Amino acid sequence: MNEFEPCDWLEKFRMSKDTFFFICNKLKPKLARQDTHFRPALPLEKRVAVALWRLATNVEYRTISVLFGVGRSTVCKCVRDVCHAIVSLLKPLYLQEPSEHEFEDMARLFNNRWGFPHCVGAVDSLHLSIIAPSQYTVDYWNSKCWHSVVLQGVVNGLGQFWDVCAGMPGSTEDVTILQNSTLWGTASEGGLSPEPPKQFMGRPLKYFLLGDAAYPLQSWLLKSYPESRDLTPRQLKFNYRLNRARSVIENAFLRLKARWQCLHKRNDCSLDLVPTMILACCILHNVCEVHNDTFNEEWLEAVSQADFPQPCDIVPESTDHPEAEEVRSLLCDYFQQQQE
Repeated sequence: MNEFEPCDWLEKFRMSKDTFFFICNKLKPKLARQDTHFRPALPLEKRVAVALWRLATNVEYRTISVLFGVGRSTVCKCVRDVCHAIVSLLKPLYLQEPSEHEFEDMARLFNNRWGFPHCVGAVDSLHLSIIAPSQYTVDYWNSKCWHSVVLQGVVNGLGQFWDVCAGMPGSTEDVTILQNSTLWGTASEGGLSPEPPKQFMGRPLKYFLLGDAAYPLQSWLLKSYPESRDLTPRQLKFNYRLNRARSVIENAFLRLKARWQCLHKRNDCSLDLVPTMILACCILHNVCEVHNDTFNEEWLEAVSQADFPQPCDIVPESTDHPEAEEVRSLLCDYFQQQQE
């Protein structure tokens, strides 16, 4: 590692040297070990390096064992300990529900960057391949006929995650995951907006998220009008603007998988570790984005190969909120006025 060039740090650990040692310093309270009379402790930096190498490449434990000159059981323990430490110590800093003031900044950013007002994020789900568990195998068998767990994520206008729910079995529908996540309870109780709500088009309006067809239409969760020849120009314009803005989470998922290949290839870790590993990767994604670490566009070539095609959206039965259509219509008016 002392001989690494900047490109080596990016290729091996998906981050700069400065960010690597910043993370090591933050993880010290959980990972620092003392030497014993029987053996010296594995240096903290080496433990972090082992774990990040695994997350970045998804190569087998035995390969990393040879590279770093440690036993396979040590590699396994490093990955587990570092992932748990990242979630414990870095999540409060890099992946927390925003404050009221932060929501205001996020709405301003989303509007400036994507031209969609009053929005504080986009929500979507991503299926991640796993080895079939010994029990409840059918629960993890998704509609594309491969075993997976699901990541539900919410990102801001910069593609940084601020809410993550990971680990639900692959057969679970998106709407079910959403309704069983803390996000549903928070948003349904008005937790995404200040009190009183900010004014928009002459009326108080709570902030909202953008979703796809798999989600129910809510006053705080908007989606496109269903494709139809009967759509009006106003509705078509709304659909175009919403789908363009929603691309922020599609790009975030691509960058997440490209940077951390353990999420793109089949993950052979024990199922109890997988949700923590997914969450750790989302946190590390935010760390790298906040620290402006270089993203190598060549990494995207690996994830462009659809080894595990994503299941199609299943449109839920009508559970639309009565006020939701009013909000969507208000946005139609807004975009129509802009065009005029």
